Amino acid sequence: MDRHRPGLEGPGDRQAAIARHIRQDAYAAFLGAQVDAIQPGYSRVTLTVAPEMLNFHGAAHGGLLFSLADIAFAAASNARGQMAVALQVSTSFLRPAQAGDRLVAECQEQDLNGPIGLYQITVRRASGELILQSQATVYRKREWFVPPQA
Repeated sequence: MDRHRPGLEGPGDRQAAIARHIRQDAYAAFLGAQVDAIQPGYSRVTLTVAPEMLNFHGAAHGGLLFSLADIAFAAASNARGQMAVALQVSTSFLRPAQAGDRLVAECQEQDLNGPIGLYQITVRRASGELILQSQATVYRKREWFVPPQA
């Protein structure tokens, strides 16, 4: 078996190739976000809020919180190896996060209907306190970054 050509891996190898591709996200690396779990339709991403990530009120910037949720959304929605792009995201910021907070973003697929997927995303402190909640929709393109097995 030629393990160097995408699409010719075994099921476990294919999932590992998908995870490797998703974990190469330069923006996630820039923020210090770590994709801890990836499965089709699910992801978990963690990040520790640094002082330079705070806004002028001393709380984690909303853009940072949204970015963390979006990284989890991208990982979960692309975890089948098929390119998925965001169509819509509705976000509620419920509590502030502070420097030093360890944040955990989880994204769970709620529904698939043809090329459209619906996802629920939460960002919590590691202690479990809810910080952000989003509902998001993707469009699955006909392109694969890791093709399915023949």
